[in-house]
Amino acid sequence: MRAWQAQSAAEIRMTLKRGETLLLTIGIPLMLLLFFSFTNFITLPGAKRITFLAPGILALCVMSTSLVSLSISTGFDRSYGVLRRLFATPLGTRSLVVSKIVGVLVVELLQVFVIGGVALLIGWRPAGHGAALVDGAIALVVASMAFAGIGLLLAGSLKAEVNLAAANGLYLVLLLVSGFVIPTTSFPEVLRHALVFTPSGALANGLHNIFGSGVNFGWTNALSLVVWAVAAPLLASRAFNYE
Repeated sequence: MRAWQAQSAAEIRMTLKRGETLLLTIGIPLMLLLFFSFTNFITLPGAKRITFLAPGILALCVMSTSLVSLSISTGFDRSYGVLRRLFATPLGTRSLVVSKIVGVLVVELLQVFVIGGVALLIGWRPAGHGAALVDGAIALVVASMAFAGIGLLLAGSLKAEVNLAAANGLYLVLLLVSGFVIPTTSFPEVLRHALVFTPSGALANGLHNIFGSGVNFGWTNALSLVVWAVAAPLLASRAFNYE
């Protein structure tokens, strides 16, 4: 427990010291939010564009931090031999995985505060209230665990350069097809149904339900996220290679 606590504190400190990473993980989603809110580059459902965009951008923040940023930083730490030294400590692989997840949750808290605050300033009014907002917050945490598990699985299995390309490529694909900023109504029906079984699709669809339509998150979305949140970190901890 002491080893895990110490590593979690170290992950938080290192995360907050990466100023360029914080700038990218907050700045890029913020630019997407503002660009698509004030332009007609794509057609969005609803009377107000921000109603659709805000939940999707919040979901995008979680994926960019938990999947891409975490995967790339961990992959290069592994290639430089940093993680090999941790392997000789009482920490253990599972505690390392959990510590990494704790670190990204801190960044995501900042992202939600900034992105959510800007969205409110430019006219976003979430449809859900009270318990629905709590459900949304829980969904963001569960999705963070799912994406972090996938990111650590890539980082612990691939060479740093290959992991860099794989993480960015996966991010780009999921960005385009998961409903973050592009409505899935324009996709084939088979693809729309299949996306629910991905963590990105389930999160985006569920947040649109809560914050955009004011309905429940959806049991299919919730079940998909929970399965990914349990399976991905567990698989990452078992398959992680320190060398």
